[in-house]
Amino acid sequence: MADTQYILPNDIGVSSLDCREAFRLLSPSERLYAHHLSRAAWYGGLAVLLQTSPEAPYIYALLSRLFRAQDPDQLRQHALAEGLTEEEYQEKLERVILGSEAAQQHPEEVRGLWQTCGELMFCLEPRLRHLGLGNEGITTYFSGNCTMEDAKLAQDFLDSQNLSAYNTRLFKEVDREGKPHYEVRLASVLGTGPSPDSEVTSKLKSYEFRGSPFQVTRGDYAPILQKVVEQLDKAKAYAANSHQKQMLAQYIDSFTQGSIEAHKRGSRFWIQDKGPIVESYIGFIESYRDPFGSRGEFEGFVAVVNKAMSAKFERLVASAEQLLKELPWPPAFEKDKFLTPDFTSLDVLTFAGSGIPAGINIPNYDDLRQTEGFKNVSLGNVLAVAYATQREKLTFLEEEDKDLYILWKGPSFDVQVGLHELLGHGSGKLFVQDEKGAFNFDQETVINPETGEQIQSWYRSGETWDSKFSTIASSYEECRAESVGLYLCLHPQVLEIFGFEGADAEDVIYVNWLNMVRAGLLALEFYTPEASNWRQAHMQARFVILRVLLEAGEGLVTITPTTGSDGRPDARVRLDRSKIQSVGKPALERFLRRLQVLKSTGDVAGGRALYEGYAAVTDAPPECFLTLRDTVLLRKESRKLIVQPNTRLEGSDVQLLEYEASAAGLIRSFSERFPEDGPELEEILTQLATADARFWKGPSEAPSGQA
Repeated sequence: MADTQYILPNDIGVSSLDCREAFRLLSPSERLYAHHLSRAAWYGGLAVLLQTSPEAPYIYALLSRLFRAQDPDQLRQHALAEGLTEEEYQEKLERVILGSEAAQQHPEEVRGLWQTCGELMFCLEPRLRHLGLGNEGITTYFSGNCTMEDAKLAQDFLDSQNLSAYNTRLFKEVDREGKPHYEVRLASVLGTGPSPDSEVTSKLKSYEFRGSPFQVTRGDYAPILQKVVEQLDKAKAYAANSHQKQMLAQYIDSFTQGSIEAHKRGSRFWIQDKGPIVESYIGFIESYRDPFGSRGEFEGFVAVVNKAMSAKFERLVASAEQLLKELPWPPAFEKDKFLTPDFTSLDVLTFAGSGIPAGINIPNYDDLRQTEGFKNVSLGNVLAVAYATQREKLTFLEEEDKDLYILWKGPSFDVQVGLHELLGHGSGKLFVQDEKGAFNFDQETVINPETGEQIQSWYRSGETWDSKFSTIASSYEECRAESVGLYLCLHPQVLEIFGFEGADAEDVIYVNWLNMVRAGLLALEFYTPEASNWRQAHMQARFVILRVLLEAGEGLVTITPTTGSDGRPDARVRLDRSKIQSVGKPALERFLRRLQVLKSTGDVAGGRALYEGYAAVTDAPPECFLTLRDTVLLRKESRKLIVQPNTRLEGSDVQLLEYEASAAGLIRSFSERFPEDGPELEEILTQLATADARFWKGPSEAPSGQA
């Protein structure tokens, strides 16, 4: 059973993102702006391969070379002509690759790539199945010999130097005396050679920290970021206003120098760029996939405004200050002033990264969110394909709930995404003491509502939410935002904004809560019993909310094991809609207040005890979650693959290239994404991966003698 979650069926669902109408409405200049930003995002997205696993760059290079020589249809016909059956073509990858046109043209290179990544690609050794540090998993944010203790020490070092972890990786080498030496490497175009003075160059040196040598260097992903910078520079010529031009200039400086401070400056201009037709954001953004929770994965998106849905979000923004007062914590725990954000619904043209979310609240820099503001976006065409549901594939619901669920899942999710991003991530204050010793709250009068006492803890200068709460920060914050969405969707004013009243409004509430409860059960797929950890922040958050609502009792939520019509284990989730207001709301209110108070005060010990307590997965009755996890894995539906379009410059015109919703369409979209420099990119990726390959020999095989 344990291995089934790592195996995808050949008939996995594939959907295409539709942004044809949104693109059609763009002016020629807007199309050029979108094109160059998209190119920057796709180039930068290649860095994700170097942030994931040692073999990922080689897999990409191998498949890129394979499909440059033959498109999917040609390769299939070639394989069948060589005597493979249809089933063998799907399953016997080594024969397909070594018998391909690419292998005939470049036998040594293709065979070398296959030997480097072929075995690792299919390896289900426990440590290599998921992300983690040391013996717990694999990650290329850290060398293979790094432990959680190394990650904590490095974070303390970075905090001491006021350096952000977002654009860094950590490499440890052990000298002949057994002493560890650490390299903190910043992502940048420039290396450590002579360069003009900047805010970064003064920090590129050796340090001694708590008895351990640290060296700060830069130049990670340099040739990739060079291509990003070139495209951002071209985009500047088509910027719609000075905010966009200054934003791009700062991003260019950030990626060139390795400066997160420059990226913050760019983010300030981005926040000030209200209501653009073409929206984008790019950089080292989300820290979900760092096992320590501090390093950002490269991400870039370009999208076009959807005016109809954006109008609803604007009305939600207009009501935000009033709705914030409905949240269950004292006014002192809310920001002194609500900084009115942009909130738009967008149709995605490009989203480069490891996945595509339904909504985003950015930037993630705490200091900017607290003092400058943020933006929210809901990705409408992503919602349309990612959350479409077929009745026959709906698991774990009562039959009488299924039609209602299908009818209202989309509309209820619009409401949840809006509340989650705007009033979830956009709410709450962090209590901070700055470098001069000044506090942003009144120590004498502010009382902790959980203890009745004065505030005992807060954030010191240089500490952030991510650095302080580290491994639980992302999931804890997603849980807080999801809980805000559930809590505020009960407010009639919210439902009216989205056009729901009466029985329809009640159905939207019910399906929103039912969807969260079901999602909490489905989340068990992303829990790893062997390592006792969660692999996905949002899923862990939804499981925690399920536990809170089960704990509320009184029959609000029940999960009943059953036997399916196929004779195999199954389960049914039931939510008593008559008890959402009377039982569910008070339980969520208590939980939300505790989450916010612990976050505001930087109480890591209390926050961990609360969150990890609810996130624990055991087989204790009555739910027996470990047994239920086996049922979830048995009944799971694989996540859809999403095919994105490309843009192509023809003279001074930009063309939109669309692809069919199939595996072949997905492959073609990548092959045509880099038509001219595909071979160069393959070489860049394999050279960068090979240069650092010694760092991933395994946790017991520490690189040595190099420090």
